[in-house]
Amino acid sequence: MAVVRVTRNYQITIPAEVRRRLGIKAGDRVVVEVEGDKIVIRKAAGGLPRIRLGRRLTPEEIDRLVEEGAARGGS
Repeated sequence: MAVVRVTRNYQITIPAEVRRRLGIKAGDRVVVEVEGDKIVIRKAAGGLPRIRLGRRLTPEEIDRLVEEGAARGGS
């Protein structure tokens, strides 16, 4: 078990051993859930679906485009 510190921005670092065991790399997504008084962090199953748009989009660009679409009401 590892103890990590919460930063002033409420961020934590996943310890290297945990990242290695779960195969978590930069840019991967994790799921954060609350179970009673516990915070459970697990590697997200599968990756993001691929959309062929003629160019590669980063996960950040996809998130931004989804948020912009939601702000416009999806139209």
